[in-house]
Amino acid sequence: MELQQTLSRLSAKLSWDPLLKTGMLLTEKHRISFTILVEDQTAPFIIDNQYVLYLPAPRYNNGTLYFPSETIAGLEQALRTITTNEQSLYRIAAIVIDPGHGGKDTGAVAEHRINNKKVTLQEKNVTLSVGKQVYDLLLARFPEKRILMTRTGDTYPTLEERVSIANAIPLGEHEAILFISIHANASFNKTARGYEVWYLSPEYRRTLVDSKKFQDSVEVVPIINAMLEEEFTTESILLAKSILGQLDVSLGNKLPSRGLKAEEWFVVRNAKMPSVLVELGFVTNMQDAILMNDSAYLQKFSEALYKGITDFVNNFEKTGGFTTLQ
Repeated sequence: MELQQTLSRLSAKLSWDPLLKTGMLLTEKHRISFTILVEDQTAPFIIDNQYVLYLPAPRYNNGTLYFPSETIAGLEQALRTITTNEQSLYRIAAIVIDPGHGGKDTGAVAEHRINNKKVTLQEKNVTLSVGKQVYDLLLARFPEKRILMTRTGDTYPTLEERVSIANAIPLGEHEAILFISIHANASFNKTARGYEVWYLSPEYRRTLVDSKKFQDSVEVVPIINAMLEEEFTTESILLAKSILGQLDVSLGNKLPSRGLKAEEWFVVRNAKMPSVLVELGFVTNMQDAILMNDSAYLQKFSEALYKGITDFVNNFEKTGGFTTLQ
């Protein structure tokens, strides 16, 4: 088959080295490398550095490549199979950013004198500032996903409303959601400071499965629910670790890490998906307050939070929902 017909059939572009007799077919999503070892015999075709096919070798005559029809058919079938397999893997379809508090609920409040000015630091303002920045970064990075916020202004959605926003998102069979709630801390101990990331305690169990779907096999509901619970707990811990790791890298020299924590916060325990709660720092601590009153620091925190989320998403989708780890 002539080269142009081959490229048209595969919707590909060609990169070819006539001296080494090696080439690459570049489609929109895949790379197919090949080498002509001996013409009229089979040659290895390597797709995305993962899959190897042995197909009839192309011929190279008078500066032109010719691909046997059998080779093109084999490559087409392989690409169809890969696409089908990729579509069956889990992906993150939506990410919900939840800036804590808002409206009548100020959250933690503390007054400090910063640069000889009296500053009243309110948790609701800090969390909204970070939430918006994370939202914008995620929206630019993942235009194909649904990026949502539980509030975009000084409003007060209840805890139930925040969780219902996430739980109401329609999902395909192999799609998942992430829920990240952003807060700031407070303590009677003015020396307490630092950031931390919370996930749902493994001891807490919730109902994840709609029993109506299993009316003919009610006995399997507790089993399936337990399996999903363990999956969500594991993924929540991995998400929390990913976020904490990026915070450590970006903020470790300015703010101490208080590590990973397990708790049964309402917004975390009622979200039927991998979910975490991030504490930015203590508004009651002078050093933390100075940082949270600094737009440059909040931007740095937002970028670290964004990187932690994207690292998790990339690893989750690369492994098809961590299927290779389970």
